[in-house]
Amino acid sequence: MKKIVSLLILLVVFASCSEYQKALKSEDVAVKFETATKLYEAGKYADAIRLIEQIAPAYRGKPQAEKLFYMFSMSYYNTKQYYLAAYQFESFTSGYPKSEKIEETAFLGAKCFSKLSPVYSLDQVDTFKAIEKLQEFIDAYPNSTYLPEANKTLRELNDKIERKVFETAKQYNTIMEYKASMVALDNFVSDYPGTPYKEDALFYKYDSAYQLAINSVPDKMEERLNIAKTAYTSLIKFKPETKHKKLADEMFARIETDLKNFTK
Repeated sequence: MKKIVSLLILLVVFASCSEYQKALKSEDVAVKFETATKLYEAGKYADAIRLIEQIAPAYRGKPQAEKLFYMFSMSYYNTKQYYLAAYQFESFTSGYPKSEKIEETAFLGAKCFSKLSPVYSLDQVDTFKAIEKLQEFIDAYPNSTYLPEANKTLRELNDKIERKVFETAKQYNTIMEYKASMVALDNFVSDYPGTPYKEDALFYKYDSAYQLAINSVPDKMEERLNIAKTAYTSLIKFKPETKHKKLADEMFARIETDLKNFTK
């Protein structure tokens, strides 16, 4: 029985492949359209794409075009060709504004860019594009069934940008550009007041101020030590039992000791 089932599956696959090959060679666009539809419905998106590419120009402006270009967009999406899918979804939404698929394609078009968004350490052009497109979708379809997913994805993308900004600011501390670090971390805390990275941002600002102070020329040291002292106070006020407390306290003791040299 198993052998018979396997044989039937092979026959179906062979017939499907044969039909696809015939459609590829056919000059009849209707045959290509019908075969592309079957392939799409069977989940054979790559094969469907190849046929649709051949007939797309012939169907522009025709009644079947909406279905064809919807399948084209979805086939790119399902084969993870997100740049091409995004372009096709955008073309679909502008070309068929009254389509019943308009909400879905608008959402998936925005989602394509979120799929292209790289890890936070890389360039975030596609992340910003995804944020822009998702926000446009949310504004256009405030009652959409896709809204929960759109909002969730938007939060994840914004979190990624936030981490990127924090890590960039922190990097100035790592490479010992302490003045730039203090400015960048200050700006970060100002721009993202509710950030989960605030504790670390305040510590690295403090560390930058501390390093700048203890390595300073004598005539600037007192002022810079006091700036570091203020940075310490900001950290402890925000998180009295900060994970950086042991080191922060050791640094603060050095600051207090060095400041005594200016009170004599």
